[in-house]
Amino acid sequence: MALDVHAIYPGTFDPITLGHEDLVRRAAQLFGRVTVAVAMAHHKKTLFSLEERMDMVRQALQDCPQVQVEPFEGLVTEFAAARGAQAMVRGLRSGTDFDYEAQLAGMNRALQPQIDTVFLTPASQYQHISSTLVREIATLGGDAAQFVSPAVWDRLVHKLRANAR
Repeated sequence: MALDVHAIYPGTFDPITLGHEDLVRRAAQLFGRVTVAVAMAHHKKTLFSLEERMDMVRQALQDCPQVQVEPFEGLVTEFAAARGAQAMVRGLRSGTDFDYEAQLAGMNRALQPQIDTVFLTPASQYQHISSTLVREIATLGGDAAQFVSPAVWDRLVHKLRANAR
C-alpha cells in the first residue's frame, strides 16, 4: 500500500453500484487515502440529488475509514490538484471503456501532469453493471437489487415510487 498517496475516484454515482464499491475498496488497499468525488453533474439529469448520492456513497462505504466523500464541480483535475492528490482512479469494464478512458487520461495528464491515472477493472461478477442500466431496469419494474447494496436498492425503489406519484 502506498500510504502517502491520495487518490481521487470521480463519478456521478447515480446510484453507486457494487462495481463502484468494488473499485473503491480495492483502491483503498492500494492508496493511503481515497476520496470519492461525487460530481454535481449539471450536464446530466440525475435521478438522485447530490446530497442523496453522497449519502448513499458514505453509507455503502462506511466500513472503509480511509475513504472520504466530497462533492465536486468543474474539472476533476482541478479538484484533485487542490486536494493534493497524486492519482486518479478510473474503472474499466470493457475495451470500449478503455478507448474513452485512455483519451480522458491523456487530457487529464496534459492539464495536471503530476496526477497519474490508474485503471482498475472490477471483479468479473461486476463488469456488466452500470448505474444507467440499474436505473433503467428499476424504472421499468425489474429487479436490479443484485447490482447495488440493499440500502441503495431501498432508496432507489422509494425514489421511483415517489416520482411515480
